[in-house]
Amino acid sequence: MSSLIPDNVSKHTNVYDVLVERGLVAQCTNPEKFRELLGKEKIKFYIGFDPTADCLHIGHFIPMITMMYMQKYGHTPVFLLGGGTGEIGDPSGKADMRQVMTIDTIDENCRQFKKLFDKYIDFDDEWKYEGNEGVYHPGHQNREPIPGKAVSVNNAEWIRPCKFTEFARYIGSQFNVNTMLRADCFKTRMERDTGLTFFEFSYMLLQSYDFYVMHRDFGLMAQLGGNDQWSNIIGGVDLTRKLSGDEVYGLTVSLLLKSDGQKMGKTVGGALWLDERKTPVYDFFQYWRNVDDADVNTCLRMLTFLPMEEVNRLSALEGAEINKAKEILAFEVTKLVHGEEKAQKALEASRAVFAGSGVSDNMPTKAFEASLFAGEGMGLAALLKEAGLEPSTSEAYRTIQGGGARINGEQITDKRYSVTEADFKDGELVLQKGKKKFMKITLA
Repeated sequence: MSSLIPDNVSKHTNVYDVLVERGLVAQCTNPEKFRELLGKEKIKFYIGFDPTADCLHIGHFIPMITMMYMQKYGHTPVFLLGGGTGEIGDPSGKADMRQVMTIDTIDENCRQFKKLFDKYIDFDDEWKYEGNEGVYHPGHQNREPIPGKAVSVNNAEWIRPCKFTEFARYIGSQFNVNTMLRADCFKTRMERDTGLTFFEFSYMLLQSYDFYVMHRDFGLMAQLGGNDQWSNIIGGVDLTRKLSGDEVYGLTVSLLLKSDGQKMGKTVGGALWLDERKTPVYDFFQYWRNVDDADVNTCLRMLTFLPMEEVNRLSALEGAEINKAKEILAFEVTKLVHGEEKAQKALEASRAVFAGSGVSDNMPTKAFEASLFAGEGMGLAALLKEAGLEPSTSEAYRTIQGGGARINGEQITDKRYSVTEADFKDGELVLQKGKKKFMKITLA
């Protein structure tokens, strides 16, 4: 919630300046005029989330943090759930067409997204969007949102009632195909053998239509999104100007990148999810505890609400002292995503591991059938993979031969080593990869 942001987070009074200071602004359609608007008026703005899964990952959290700053400074966030656009899926950055989901799956994912949003944002749940019956029959809001609260709307409410020919005539006629093909989101796909289907090509029209509908029906003035959304955002700004004559604004949020330019948030198990059922809290904490020294400043600026003076002080630490900054980073991000109590438990478990004891009640734990370790047992390489400490058995073999695998603190270098009942003490053992990754294995 925006109340999580302290009043001393910045010396600036205009949220645009705050976002720039935190490194969150990538591009803006008209920076000077948008900054001026944010300084003199309280506006409605939106970010769209297509329900391609039932959970969000850390990449989605940067736009959510941006929304929290906007709400802190008095602007009204509109969370747009992509129940309509999700039926196609954004082709931006994708080598192939997304898997098509059923309507039931899309709607369920939207419900799960809203539950997650409720953890971080104050909503006016009595606000409603009503009445849209197609491109020639506009909808409306039931009333203005409560000041200081966010609202949520699903674009299925105006996309699903559309008739194709009416949409093509009213909206499609505003788009030039040659111009669309030059957009980065399409150009990359057109250069591949897979090409681009008309189905996906229509996505930009639908997202642009979102912006126009919300501006027309309840006065929305800006769209925020990831930097990969720039072409789609420009499409919405241009469509709204053509059909209403009004200027609206688009801003893209910086991607969370490592110092080497790679996206942050990738793990052995895939994405770094915000749901602890997909990424355990301890693993989430450890990811930030183990970031490279060069990435500490970026993460503190973009993922925490520490004042900039503290961000700069912590990220200037050197040598072993930088580990203090990483611990604070991990605690602050975990607290924001999972709450203070779980962050504290993850901190205590991490300290136990780094202190060398390697055992903690809060350590991530995985249960295996006892029968797997009877007789000749289970290969250590297979166990490392099944426990999620390695992506493959071949990687596990390399770790073992390189001296990076331990059982109960004892180094194992034989890649053919089998884990048996004798390795367990009171029904559990501690499996370790390198200096920082631990997993408690218990018998079920």
